[in-house]
Amino acid sequence: MAQTIASLSPLRQMTETTPTCLWNDSAALDELTYSITHGAVGATCNPVIVLEVLKKEMGVWTDHIRQLIRDLPTATESQIGWRVVEEMSRRSAALLMPAFKKHHGTNGRLSIQTDPRLFRNSSALVAQAIPFSQLAPNIIVKIPATRAGIVAIEEATYRGVCINATVCFSLSQCVAVGEAVERGLQRREREGLPIGPLGSVCTIMVGRLDDWLKIVADAEDITLDPGTLDWAGVAVFKKTYALFRKRGYRIRLLSAAFRNHYHWSELMGGEVVISPPHRWQVRFNASDIPIVPRIDAPVDPSILAGLEKLEDFRRAYQEGAMPLEEFDRFPPTVRTLRQFTAACHDLEKLVRDLMLVEPSP
Repeated sequence: MAQTIASLSPLRQMTETTPTCLWNDSAALDELTYSITHGAVGATCNPVIVLEVLKKEMGVWTDHIRQLIRDLPTATESQIGWRVVEEMSRRSAALLMPAFKKHHGTNGRLSIQTDPRLFRNSSALVAQAIPFSQLAPNIIVKIPATRAGIVAIEEATYRGVCINATVCFSLSQCVAVGEAVERGLQRREREGLPIGPLGSVCTIMVGRLDDWLKIVADAEDITLDPGTLDWAGVAVFKKTYALFRKRGYRIRLLSAAFRNHYHWSELMGGEVVISPPHRWQVRFNASDIPIVPRIDAPVDPSILAGLEKLEDFRRAYQEGAMPLEEFDRFPPTVRTLRQFTAACHDLEKLVRDLMLVEPSP
């Protein structure tokens, strides 16, 4: 048996020998197919990913978008763009249905993201999340961990929507998400409503936290030992995981936004989700990193001491250091929402360019 396991790819070894799950951070069909062969049981889609897929598969999608333009003569570029997001999500969700059935709904899900421009409007987020959740039985809906997003996460959970909390970088945000999901589930239980398979996850964008702290350290002329700043997201993830287990939140953590192998290797072994993009999966499968549980291994105290010189790391790492009112102003949140919003505009531009050359009906 040991020889058989050793012959598997590193990612497959992880999924076969630990409770850690692999999800694919892409909705491209070829990338998702590769990931599934290495044990993936989930995937994600958002405007940024849609643009990347369209660039790779434009020959496949151009005719489909033009057909949508013809079929929906009064639709805006935004409406057609979101139809593309929905269609791409449904196609990828179909590939994951076997895993969805095998895992009884805990895994096998395709994440679709709500419009990032709605991050201040809880009602609008819920209004979009509900129809998204009905695109396929195995859809999970991304809602940002902003001030309004936390309200939306509770309400959408209460409405029976499986949630993926995104745009999340800190212990404080994760706790707010965990509490919101619990409130939503408890409301359903009090009313005798089924809670269904508990497939919700809370994403920590570990690499995006690292990115920001490197900018801060450079701007403030803070000198740290080499490699220290590569541990910030890992430190937040490990501490949050321990807290979630202690409190029994009915939601798993998910690691995303990969920048180095610590975002995989240091988190394996936990009942968590690892969601690297395709290129990182290829790198990991070509590596000789031992597949051993490390989630409970503490971060070196000297590394933590260095990280704690940065105020924004302390805000991300310490419980209660960032109140709800500050979630929207946390710099990694601002940077990420700007990128996601820009992707929405770029998707609309792509559709608009096709719309302007399509003959009028």
